[in-house]
Amino acid sequence: MAIRVIIERVVDPENELRLQQKLMELRAKAMQVGGYISGETLRAVNNPQKFLVISTWTSLDDWKAWERNPERERLQKEIDALLRAPAMVEIYAYT
Repeated sequence: MAIRVIIERVVDPENELRLQQKLMELRAKAMQVGGYISGETLRAVNNPQKFLVISTWTSLDDWKAWERNPERERLQKEIDALLRAPAMVEIYAYT
């Protein structure tokens, strides 16, 4: 069953451009792994430091494999260093 992963990140203003670059790099890597279907990045209109990444995966197992991927872990650490607070991750299943 396909799932959607929603990740909310709030970045310090001086790190916005760097975050956008890292998110593009992360998506490019995700596109090369099994189970990735699609993704998009949204930016809050009323709070431009808030970013929402929505990705669709063929299964929870595919997402979890990507989450443990060493390349993703490396990029995630770089992204985490740019944020004001830890990212919020929610996983949703289609009903």
